[in-house]
Amino acid sequence: MNRYESTKKIKDARKVVEKYETTTYPKFDRHEEDIYIITRKLERLDLLATRYYGDSRWWWIIALANNLGKGTLVIKPGVQIRIPKDPMDIYDDIEQARQNR
Repeated sequence: MNRYESTKKIKDARKVVEKYETTTYPKFDRHEEDIYIITRKLERLDLLATRYYGDSRWWWIIALANNLGKGTLVIKPGVQIRIPKDPMDIYDDIEQARQNR
């Protein structure tokens, strides 16, 4: 599940670098099944995604849920964060919102 899968590419006349439009994600609701943790020293979004989802590529779901991940995957210790229960449901909601634009 590539989060840039349906993000539009920007044409570059020089074709030096592949560019993408800015991706805007919809907010997603909290659910009873979400997990809440307090982060420890050296906690990272990709490692949490692997622990809770079995796949490090879902790190961006945790980042979106907690407004994290801007420039680093490392999370400060002692921060309470939400781990959404089912990343595939969120991914499907994001894809549906994109198609409805």
